[in-house]
This record gives sequence, C-alpha cells and structure tokens, in this order.
Amino acid sequence: MTPAAPAGAASPAPEGNRPTGVTPLSDGWTVPWGTAWLPDGTAALVTERDAARVWRVSPYGRTRKPIGTVPETQATGGEGGLMGIAVDPRWPSHPYVYVMHTSTEGNRIARMTYDGSSLGGYTVLVRGIKKARYHNGGRLAFGPDGHLYATTGDAQDRKLAQDKDSLNGKILRLTRDGGPAPGNPFGTLVYSLGHRNPQGLAFDRRGRLWEAELGDALHDELNLVEPGRNYGWPLCEGPCDEPGMTAPKRTWGVEEASPSGIAVVDGAIYMAALKGARLWRVPLRGKDTVGTPEAYYTGRYGRLRTVTAVPGAAALWLTTSNADDTGGAPDGTDRILGVRLG
Repeated sequence: MTPAAPAGAASPAPEGNRPTGVTPLSDGWTVPWGTAWLPDGTAALVTERDAARVWRVSPYGRTRKPIGTVPETQATGGEGGLMGIAVDPRWPSHPYVYVMHTSTEGNRIARMTYDGSSLGGYTVLVRGIKKARYHNGGRLAFGPDGHLYATTGDAQDRKLAQDKDSLNGKILRLTRDGGPAPGNPFGTLVYSLGHRNPQGLAFDRRGRLWEAELGDALHDELNLVEPGRNYGWPLCEGPCDEPGMTAPKRTWGVEEASPSGIAVVDGAIYMAALKGARLWRVPLRGKDTVGTPEAYYTGRYGRLRTVTAVPGAAALWLTTSNADDTGGAPDGTDRILGVRLG
C-alpha cells in the first residue's frame, strides 16, 4: 500500500466513527451490485447484476420484494449486466430511478419510474458506451449540484481512456434528461478521463467527488476527481508524475483491494474490496489529502462489492459478491451485511 505525496500541509480532519460490529441482514442474493436509498429512508433499492432485477429492501433487511426488471439487459459472463442505481433526490415528487446496464449494443444509462410499488417506463438517456466482458464501470451517484455522475470502464480497450471523444474510461456528468451538464469541461458528457475500471463513486460533506478504481497488475487507486483532469490510464497505473496527469491520493496493491463501491461517513471513506476481501476505512485529512487506511473484516465475508451509508444512522450496508468469484452460475450465496459504527 503506497501513499501519494501530499499536495501541501493540511490540518487533520476529525477521525469520526469506526466499525464496531457486523449483523447479517439478508441472504440468498446473487451478485447484489448497486444500492440506493429512497430519500425518505424508508427502504433501499438493490440491483442484482445478472438477473437484471431490482428489489425494495426494508431498512433492517427483514423484508424484500422485487419491484421490476430492467429491459434489454444482457449479462456478459463477466462484469456486465445491471450495475449501478440512483434515485432522484426529489423522489417521490419526481419519481425517477436511474440505472446503468449492459445491452446487446453496449452499456446504457436509462431512466425508469418508481411509484413506491413497482418500476415502470424505460427511457434510454445515454448510449454509445462500449461494453466488454470486463471493465464496464457502472456506478451512479447524484451530486450536490443535482446532476448525475457515472463511471465507465475502458471496455478492455485501453486507448479509449485517453480519447476525449469516447465515453469509455471516464467519469460522466449529465443532466436528469441525459444531456451534458452545464459547465462540463469539454462541452460533452465527459467530466474526467484516464480511468481504467472505476466502480466506486461518492461525494463527501464538502461536495468533493471521490472515485475508486481497479488497476491492472500493480496498483488500485483512490482518486479525488476534479473537472477536466486526466487520471493517467494507461500511461500511469498508481503513482504518476507524467506531465498533465493527476496522481491518486492513495494506492493499494491489487491483492489488497480490487475496489468496487465506496461511501463517505463522518470524515472517512469506506471502500469495499473484491479480491482484497475486506472493508477499508480511509480518513480524510484537510483539503485534499487522506490518512493511513485501516482494514476491517479481512477474509471474513469474502468478496465485498458495495458499501452504502444508512440514512439517519451510524451504520453502513455492505454487500458481498461471492457468487461471481469464478464467473460461475448464480448460486444465491451473497448477503447484505449491516456494519455498526461507533
């Protein structure tokens, strides 16, 4: 694990809470990929990647029910399928749910409606994101500016990450109707470039955007994303001093991490690790630096996919991703875990 050099002196941020225990909440899942809480905190929506199904799950995981499937979703036998999900922050007055999924033609960002009972409608907002068996990205998150942010992978074609005209290997920023958000650096959907396979995306309480990215054979990354910045792939993997490139704030060896989802709670980033099979806690320090990462539950629950803050509680939801460990058939072995913070 290698820290990036600090950009300047900064006073420490409050340490905040730490994980104090885990409670199994719900089992019988197969690759639960995306989790998004309804703004009123009454339930979370959870996607199952290969089944293309969306579930409504109660706050303590005691009840769940399917609310619909996403049309035209095609699993890839690898990392593609139904991935990220985000709920319009104005729900239920604006009853929209946004999903990112793989189709026969490529990866899409689509909008559906959710009336509290079932999913309906289906409108494709973004096409033209190339797909592959691996490196599809797929995370969605609304920013404090009200716009939707999305991660896309390089679709196993590394040159796309440096191509500003390609939607692959990027962080995208779009309006609720799928157009380029005002102020985007290139006048397109592209917000940042030079990404390999980013699967983690979260905003901190200061409105800064953090991103976690799976590396190739050397380094996984935690990046502080700013508009128009180039994060180096494939010219850099991990620490980077190439002209015009932005170095990560923290790196890990791929055996320690292979990160997917991230969440920010009480001055720390929590990062779910797939190959690393642990939950990382990374303290935020001042303006643009991070502290020493701490690992929790190493090897105890297997591969970890998504971590989400629970509204109004000192807690996280954590999903496992063991059913796809070897790309085998769905077997219902995954779980949703509740992590207490204190």
